[in-house]
This record gives sequence, structure tokens and C-alpha cells, in this order.
Amino acid sequence: MAYQFVQVVREGPLTLITLDRADILNALHPPAHYELAGIFDAFASDPQQWVAVVTGQGSAFCSGNDLKFRATQGRQSMPESGFAGLTSRFDLDKPVIAAVNGLALGGGFELALACDLVVADEHAQFGLPEVTVGGAAMAGGLHRLPRQIGVKAAMGLALTGRRIGAREAFALGCVNEVSPAGAAVDVARRWAQQILQAAPLAVRAAKQVMLRGLCETNLRAAMANQDSYPAVSTMRASEDYVEGPRAFADGRVPQWRAR
Repeated sequence: MAYQFVQVVREGPLTLITLDRADILNALHPPAHYELAGIFDAFASDPQQWVAVVTGQGSAFCSGNDLKFRATQGRQSMPESGFAGLTSRFDLDKPVIAAVNGLALGGGFELALACDLVVADEHAQFGLPEVTVGGAAMAGGLHRLPRQIGVKAAMGLALTGRRIGAREAFALGCVNEVSPAGAAVDVARRWAQQILQAAPLAVRAAKQVMLRGLCETNLRAAMANQDSYPAVSTMRASEDYVEGPRAFADGRVPQWRAR
């Protein structure tokens, strides 16, 4: 399918999603948000697609909201699934990896924070500059950032709007790996291939347990309730739950059947 603001390429069970508004540093406006919402809907519902990588065309990952569009067109609606169709999507158990190839500012940083893993080009920069233009990071960034790097570090970014580089983001804990210049997508593909070697239902169960567990009141409750999570029940009822130990005992590579 051809898209207007995004490129989508399927590489086997991997979906590569590239924001394609390079002339404005991949800033996103409502039509792009809705287009991405549909893309992530399709990814979520396709049993042949297991992992997604999100990146940007050109020198930026995503520079946030298209403020010029907003200034001329006014505030418009946002899809229920949030900025870039992802930041308010809380039911997606398939892994999503951000390959941050350049600037990730405002909503672009929020998009990266909403992904499960983040690979950053060594020249990438991150920031929440909303306070410098009269706003606040309301697409989840003000909630995800303190959970991922701690309250004081998050306050230091959110209240000043300052930018940080890839290595500082890695040290703070919101980036998994810093890639050489120009190699963010290749490194993200390596992470994706490692995930794709695992049982897809087990991967989804692991993601669901971690994210839902963070919403429990304490560790005891999280561990007590994890058996009731849907992805855990699906994993345990699958053929792969038997195939994994059997393949290990046989000394062979497991053949995952579940999708």
C-alpha cells in the first residue's frame, strides 16, 4: 500500500516504518498521525508481522508537532492511539524499536519513549522543548520519562527544554544502544533479528507482564496477577510452550508455529 507521509517496508516478519517528511525534519501533523495509526493497526493485526522498527527519512527521526501546520490550520483531532499512532496505544504486545537517526524532539522524543527499545545514532539529540513554545509534552513524555530515567533527571529535561545527546541518553537509561553515524537502522535490525529468534508469543507475554506489572500497586501484586494476563495464558496454551523445551532437549533449533 502506498502512503503519503510514511514509507512501510516488510522484511519477512519485520515491519520497517519510516517517517517521510524530511523537508520539515519529519514533524507530524494530524493527517500523518492518522496514517500512522492505520499502519500500526495493520501491524498489530497481521499475524505475519512480529516486530516493527520506526525511523525517519533524512537527518531527523521526528522533530515533533508540525507547528507551522497548526499555526495555519488550528488545532485538529488526534487519533485515539496518540501521537504517531503509538503514544496512547497501550494494547500492542508486539515489540517496537525506535531507530533514532537524528533529532528526536518533543513528540518525536515521546514517540521514541513509547517504543520498547531505542537505538540512537551517535549524532542523535533528544529533548522536550514544549515549555519554550508555551506548551508541555502531553503525549506521554511527562509520564514515561520519569519512569524510565528517574524524576530528577526527567525534571531537568522537561522544565528547561534542553537537548541531550545520544550518549547522555544512554547513560540516563532511555537508549539501549548508541550506533555509529548512519547505522541506527542496521543496529535496530540486529536487535529485531535477536527478538525474532525467540518464540513470538513468549516475547509478547514478556512485554505484557513488564508493562502491566508497572501498573500494579507493588511487586507482590504484580507477581500474583501475572498469570491472569491474556498474553501469558495464550503463551502457555500454545504449541510453542511445548516445542521450546523439546527442542532444547533434542539439541535443535525450535520451530515456532504460533503467530
